Amino acid sequence: MGLSLTIDQGNSSAKVAVWDGNRLIHYESHITLGDDEINSLVARYDIDRAMYCSVADQQELLASLLASAGIKARELTQMTAVPLTIDYATPSTLGVDRIAAAVGAASLHPGKELLVVDAGTAVTYDRVTARRHFTGGNIAPGIGMRLKALHAFTARLPLVSSRGETRLWGNSTESAMRSGAVNGVVAEISYYRSRLPHDSVVVISGGWGRELAEKLDFETDYQECLVNRGLNDLLLYNEDI
Repeated sequence: MGLSLTIDQGNSSAKVAVWDGNRLIHYESHITLGDDEINSLVARYDIDRAMYCSVADQQELLASLLASAGIKARELTQMTAVPLTIDYATPSTLGVDRIAAAVGAASLHPGKELLVVDAGTAVTYDRVTARRHFTGGNIAPGIGMRLKALHAFTARLPLVSSRGETRLWGNSTESAMRSGAVNGVVAEISYYRSRLPHDSVVVISGGWGRELAEKLDFETDYQECLVNRGLNDLLLYNEDI
């Protein structure tokens, strides 16, 4: 049996991973994913199957790219069988990236209560119980979105980059805005963690995941490609049922 390919198409980039069973052997990210990138991976690795998800309406493009490369592919949808109990009131509207992240976190920490944080364009906070129930979660603006909103909906606040010095207390308009956005998300994570059992595990992913994990005053599990890990887990799970 060959290797597996997973594609997490987000709002800002496509994250691509190659797996040998449960072992990650390659990971890369692209602003735009096309034939050249897929064909390059096929030339380097013996890939024979894939699973992908998209929150940016790129499903048809991804299906076409994988079919052109001769890879048998599955799309993660709300109808895909998952090794979790989904307690969401509106499962048909649950983001597929949130499903994959929850599955990936649960596979890494079986039997643990989990807070799953994906800090990208938006920030999602999801709870998975020790008995593998996805109970739901919350969605908030991401750090970049918060800064853009401050600029767009006020008369004088500038457009500030999300990257740069982040103090606890800003000492200029720029640092005050950036610190407010970044530390606001840190505070949200801390609050949600405080509402869970004391031995819960916080799993963080997304473009801001590493920086946020470093700012928290409790231990977290930073996973660079959590959604991709969940996609691979789901690909293996669906082959077995």
